[in-house]
Amino acid sequence: MIRASRMGFGDPDIARAQLHQLLEASEQPTITLLVLPFGQTGFPASGQPITYAAGDVSQLDTVVLDTDHGCEFLDAEAQLNRYHSVLDRMESRALSESESRDLIHRITIEL
Repeated sequence: MIRASRMGFGDPDIARAQLHQLLEASEQPTITLLVLPFGQTGFPASGQPITYAAGDVSQLDTVVLDTDHGCEFLDAEAQLNRYHSVLDRMESRALSESESRDLIHRITIEL
């Protein structure tokens, strides 16, 4: 979403409201909001949205990929390991939580 906001897609008021909603949601103890800045090199994924749903029973973990043709659900151990690794690499390159929130706040001001 931040990428779309930076590229000028959609109405600035709507984008600003969405970014404010992200900031509000990130105040919840169960939500971590991290931003990968544009200048970050070695981006570890293809850019497609990834949801890694994990719980107390790891055998029930599932990766959900949003594609042009709908959602793909992956649950094989090798697939889960691959996407867990991708998400770990992304997290290691992301801004900290406070830096991410600061960046989003600056973007809302620029809109």
